[in-house]
Amino acid sequence: MLWSTEDWHTAGEPFRIVRDVPTHGTTVAERRVEAITGEADGIRRFLCLEPRGHDDMYGGFITPPDDEGADFGVLFWHKDGFSTACGHGTIALGAWAVRTGLVASDPDGETVVTIDVPSGRVQARVRQSGGRIEEIVFRNVESRVLSRGIPLVTSRGDVTVDLVFGGAVYATLPASAVGLSVTPENTAELIAIGREIKWALNEHPSAQLADARLSGVYGTILFDDLGSTLAGPHQRNVTVFADGEVDRSPCGSGTAARVALLAATGELGEGETLTHDSIIGTRFLATIAERTPDGIIPEVRGTAYRVGASTFELDEGDPVADGFSLR
Repeated sequence: MLWSTEDWHTAGEPFRIVRDVPTHGTTVAERRVEAITGEADGIRRFLCLEPRGHDDMYGGFITPPDDEGADFGVLFWHKDGFSTACGHGTIALGAWAVRTGLVASDPDGETVVTIDVPSGRVQARVRQSGGRIEEIVFRNVESRVLSRGIPLVTSRGDVTVDLVFGGAVYATLPASAVGLSVTPENTAELIAIGREIKWALNEHPSAQLADARLSGVYGTILFDDLGSTLAGPHQRNVTVFADGEVDRSPCGSGTAARVALLAATGELGEGETLTHDSIIGTRFLATIAERTPDGIIPEVRGTAYRVGASTFELDEGDPVADGFSLR
């Protein structure tokens, strides 16, 4: 067994790109359902978990698009399975598609890379100058508030939580509500409360969507309010997703969810920009691209960088061929 990968990072969050993985279905959403119990799940474990990856690794399998309206599709994965959305991955895929020539690009303009993901069709708008990528704009699916002010008793006190959809369902609350701030030294405690809130609300009625494949709470966003810039609100967040995985970036689809909530509360208006920092100090900028009857279409700006390429192999007799997790 040999698997070649290309590794990128977006604002510090890894994204491992893999081609030629067998997946089955007529749409990317169908391929995800099949992959959860199919051959692709074993490949996910092999490439994601230790000793070839780690508990916070993230990546995607390139698939055919749903139809000719997209350039390609992708199945996003992490240590616990396959996710429905990934903004940082979409940004990385835009850079990868342009750098590899998969999508012909304008070296002094904007190139739109259209990608089918399990939650719908998204875009990475790659902006170049002199052939150098300067910025990538992730245009997400419609994002909307599902429920506000849900009361919840936690191990760190009583809180109220909002549920928001940004391609996946996120629970979101101020970090101060659980006596914390979003800083690296608080990572272990942020993971613990993030996991607790996710599982406490995973079966909440508001987290059950019309498309059951998108239901359930994907992650918990804990944020610090840093005031505002001249352009709009400034926040720092950590997204604890899957079962205790920490997003090093400000989280692309999580940022989309925050934009939807801030738009609904009036804290972010047309023409304003959310400055969204991560737990490691990297940054996304996000805006309302348009309003819809139920929410908004968000756009999130960032960029991605190539880390390297690898070929992973399974040595005969390897006792940890399936990979392992310590979390």
